[in-house]
Parts: sequence; structure tokens; C-alpha cells
Amino acid sequence: MKKALTIAVAALAALCSPSTAGADIPAGSERAPGFHISDGRLVEANGADFVLRGVNHAHTWFRGETGAFADIKALGANAVRVVLSSGHQWTENTVDDVANVVSLCKQNRLICVLEVHDTTGYGEQSAAVSLAEAVDYWLRVRDALVGQERYVLVNIGNEPFGNTNHTEWTQDTIDAIGRLRAGGFEHTLVVDAPNWGQDWSFTMRDNAASVFAADPARNTMFSVHMYGVFDTAAEITSYLDTFVSAGLPIMVGEFGHNHSDGDPDEDTILAATRARGLGYLGWSWSGNGGGVEYLDMVTGFDAGALTSWGQRIFHGPDGIRETAREATVYGGGDEEPVEEGCSAEYRVTGEWQDGFQAEVTVTNAGPTAVDGWRLEWTFDGGQRVTSMWHAAATQEGTRVVATNLAYNAMIPPGGSVTLGFTGSRSGDNPAPREFALNGVACGT
Repeated sequence: MKKALTIAVAALAALCSPSTAGADIPAGSERAPGFHISDGRLVEANGADFVLRGVNHAHTWFRGETGAFADIKALGANAVRVVLSSGHQWTENTVDDVANVVSLCKQNRLICVLEVHDTTGYGEQSAAVSLAEAVDYWLRVRDALVGQERYVLVNIGNEPFGNTNHTEWTQDTIDAIGRLRAGGFEHTLVVDAPNWGQDWSFTMRDNAASVFAADPARNTMFSVHMYGVFDTAAEITSYLDTFVSAGLPIMVGEFGHNHSDGDPDEDTILAATRARGLGYLGWSWSGNGGGVEYLDMVTGFDAGALTSWGQRIFHGPDGIRETAREATVYGGGDEEPVEEGCSAEYRVTGEWQDGFQAEVTVTNAGPTAVDGWRLEWTFDGGQRVTSMWHAAATQEGTRVVATNLAYNAMIPPGGSVTLGFTGSRSGDNPAPREFALNGVACGT
């Protein structure tokens, strides 16, 4: 028998994942307009396979940390799971706030997995609410989400049962999915496992097929959270393989390198998901408390202060930087995002001791407009950007990422945008040798 979870409630959050297994869409129903499940895998509206590679961000408790979206993207993630509140345990995230979160995800070319956290540990945690109450919330904020099916996955409720009454998970999940479909939600729906997300009772594993079949859109994804219950390679691979063999979509919506209930095998989680082409979302960007501060990936929301856990998940073997591929809806994936490429012109416009000013003009050489851009380059002389205009900048080591602002996101064919910045230097000030627009190398 597996170890039961006794996680303290608000410390952790849940996952992100889409849904709909290998079964065909029922006759008379239409394919979802965005993400959907095909042959047990999450795919985009155009049929391109998409594997989630990202982190969780506790937005509802840190609403001012909106720069986290750009920072998470700059480190290579293709998705972010965003913690929201239905107003039962924390202040409700309004429809306007949800719309802004979706906008931030799109601006930073991230797939947005939105979850309601107030359901955490229902039946065991006294303040937690039911999946039915989470559905009430989704229906209240529906206007912020309808039409965003290519960019957003709806994770109905975080860890919706503790270790008590977990057998109710199956029917409550079926009912929640049915109400959301009846309410007009065509998104991929993500459902978390009971037992504080870890499913040591195998309730989700053994009932996933019936839950999937009950979704009239066949567009539900299952999410397991891997902490102390998953402390051996055998437990991890056996659980994932049960879903893969059944043609049911599964992802790891939360995991860490350590936890109060045991020591999860993060190396196997990363390697096993990569080998099977499954998504994962690590917990969590920053702001952890209650004794699990070691799960912060950066200290104090500072992208330049990666912790050892942050270094592992972003830069280690099978980590985000090595395995993430941007969604094709943003021009990413294995296809060229800008069909004919781009050109970049770099000019130093002023220099002084220990500092300089420069500008970059990037031109879209392709036949179609670029709608949303990310320009990347690497400094060769140890320079650092100190301020930037006409773009938002992040820098990790020598690598700089500049992303569009709202007013200059569109670059028409043959059109260009120019951004400027000031920087610090010591000694020589060589120009960067390579630029890339949305992942495509630019001529200089």
C-alpha cells in the first residue's frame, strides 16, 4: 500500500494538463476549436503535438508579480500553470484579472493552464470547497476564456480531494465536466487526482477511462502530482505507463525535488516524461512558505537568483531549456516560425566609461505578418542591459530576450521595429554576432 499524503493545505498547488483520449469524437459533435486530445495526446488546433514544459506560478497570492510571466518564458518554458482563487479561501480573481492573466500568457508566448486552488484537500481540509463550487467560479469568469481555446487549458480544481472520501472523486469529476460543457466551455479540461493530487489510492488511475468517456467532447486530460508518494523510479514509470498503455492523456502537473512527505525522484520524473513525450509543470516559481520554501525556483521573484531547484529544472538534463518547444500557435514547434526569416541591424549610438547605448532594428523578411515577437541575442563581452524602451527585456547571464509591447506586437511583411537600450560594460564592447526572431536565426 502506498504512503498516504498528509500535506498541509495551502503550501502547494496543482497542475496543468489538457484532455481527451484516443477515442474518436462522438458522431454529431465537432472538434474543439483549440487544444484537444488525439490518440491519448494533447494536440493543438492544427493537429500539432504539444508537450507542456513549464512551472507553476502562485498568481493569486502575488498578484503584483506580473513580470514573472516574461521571466518564466525567458528561461525557456512553453507553459505556465497559474493559481487562481474562486473567493472561498482567498480573494476571488475577477473576470478582468483572469483576462489580464491570459493576455500576459499570450504576450509572452506561453500556454496558460488556469487552476482554482480553493478545492485543495476537499473532505479533509475544512476550508476547501467542492468541484461543484469551482465550476460555479469558472462559469462566472467564462467571458474571459471563451475564444481562448488555442491558448488556455482549464484545470478545474487543484487536488480536489484529500485522503478522506476520495472515492467520490469519479462522480464529482464527471459532473463538473458535464456542467462546464453545458456552460459552453470547449477548452481542454484538466482534472487533478485525489489524495492531495498523488492518487496513492489509484482512484483516478482506475477510473480515468470512464471519466474520459463521460466527457461529450472527449477533451479531458489527467494530472498527477508527484511528491513523496513517488520516491522510486518503479512507482513513477508504472503509474505513467498505465495511462500511456490505455491511450489516456496524462501529465505531471506538480512535482518538486523534495517535500515534507518524502523525497520525490525528480530525475526519473524528468527522464520518464521526456521518454514518453508527456508534459510536466514544476512547483513552483517563487513565494513558497509554510516550511516548503526550498521549492522556490528563484529567490524573491528574481529571475537572476535561481535556486538549486531552479537550476535543475530549467538547465539540468531533461529539463525545460533542453526539451521545451514553443506552441505552433505562436510560431514555434518544429516548423519555422517566420517562413522567410528576418534580418537584424545592431548599432551602438553612444559609449562612456563602463556604459553604452545601442539600438536594434529587426525586419520581417517573410511573406506573412509576425503577430507577437521575441528577439534574442547573446553578448560576447559581458555586457548587461540596464534599461530598454520599445520592448520588455530579461537577461540571464549573457543571453538577452526582448519581447514586444502591446503597441508594436505586429510586424508586417517587409516591416521592422526598432528597440533601444542602455547597458553596462567593462572593457571592450563587441556587437552580438547572432540574433533570433521567435527562434529563427536572423541575418545581420
